[in-house]
Amino acid sequence: MKAEQGELDGVVLFRPTPHHDSRGLFTRTFDAAVAAEAGLAPETFVQDSQSRSRRGTVRGLHGRSGQGEAKLVRCARGAVHDVLVDIRPHSPTFGRSMAVRLDDEDFVTLYVPPGLLHGFQALTEPADTCYRIDRSHDPSEDLAVRYDDPDLRIAWPLPVTEVSRRDREAGSWAGLLRRLGG
Repeated sequence: MKAEQGELDGVVLFRPTPHHDSRGLFTRTFDAAVAAEAGLAPETFVQDSQSRSRRGTVRGLHGRSGQGEAKLVRCARGAVHDVLVDIRPHSPTFGRSMAVRLDDEDFVTLYVPPGLLHGFQALTEPADTCYRIDRSHDPSEDLAVRYDDPDLRIAWPLPVTEVSRRDREAGSWAGLLRRLGG
């Protein structure tokens, strides 16, 4: 497994080396030593969650106020188009976004530092996405921006077929900037 920097400040991609043979495959999906070498404190991740999504579904864009939250995100089954938006006002990549494909072939794990919005679209039927999070959930700190906000211009690769009520009613990028004082 190796770690490499993402396009946004502080984002890391962990690329394992799947071993294939006649039985199938084996891969390491997390290695505390590799995470520590990349500057993370692996012992701080306190919660694991998983979602299952139908092809075309978009989840997000979600974030946390306050201290934010760090996440390790991977797709255990199928594939997703994963999107991050930097909402840290003092970051050199503030306001920029990046997208990466996460799937069950390459097993890349994406490190999302605190201060980013996160969302994804399921590319397969179904797609299972796993999250390892460094803080317990506090609904009072939830942030959300509409997945189709015209200011962000996120290009979802498939027609959007499902979105939660919460995500359909999420605020705008401009509204989040006002809330953040920017």
